[in-house]
Amino acid sequence: MSVSLFDSTVTVVSLAIAIGVPAGLYAGYTNGWGSEIVMRATDVFLAVPQLILALAIAQLMGRGLESAMTALALTLVASTANAETVAERAVACFACHGEHGQSQTENTPSLGGQQAPYALIQLFMFREKLRTYEPMNETAKPLSDADLREFSDFIATLPKPPQPEDAGDPARMQRAQALATQNHCNACHKPDFSGGDNVPRIANQREDYLAKTLSEYKDNSRHGYDGTMAEVMAPVTKEQIADLAYYIARVR
Repeated sequence: MSVSLFDSTVTVVSLAIAIGVPAGLYAGYTNGWGSEIVMRATDVFLAVPQLILALAIAQLMGRGLESAMTALALTLVASTANAETVAERAVACFACHGEHGQSQTENTPSLGGQQAPYALIQLFMFREKLRTYEPMNETAKPLSDADLREFSDFIATLPKPPQPEDAGDPARMQRAQALATQNHCNACHKPDFSGGDNVPRIANQREDYLAKTLSEYKDNSRHGYDGTMAEVMAPVTKEQIADLAYYIARVR
């Protein structure tokens, strides 16, 4: 699927959350897949050079949203190459994962409060292409082992995702809680789903990302450290995956 110059421009701009934006300035666009992208703008003047380059790359790639995300990640990483602190370098991460690691992007996880050992392993897997997703593979490619440790430690200091105001439908929450207990989700991920060491924090993660990840473990398109997640997810139905994601995203 090719994208027009206008589509690429709006997609790239919509993903540029962390480059700058005065509070109150918003831009929205419904992309070709029917997903509305809304961003909180930052310093538009500072963003222009990076956005122009990202736009040009995305237009040449001609493959849509993922290509735009890859192009933006590459340009942001390049623009922060001389940054001294990990917080300055993490600007590239926030472009997709949201300000302070609180994702506002469809199917993109919040990073805030994630366990440092888990984040370290995932960054390593992205760098070595043991886990494949082009924007992350390209972003992690130039990182040294020391960089991986520094970024993973920084991610763990970010504020954890807030509990949503919507407490959820009581009957559905109770049904999903029983399902989580039945499948020992609250054993490995802890009763509060905060995770530990190489087990990720999943509490209050984006619902769409949770559903996507659980589905990928079920169909083996995403692999864990061992076969545990595939084994757990094997008997879980599509409807139950939706309930689990609904519950974990709202757990209190």
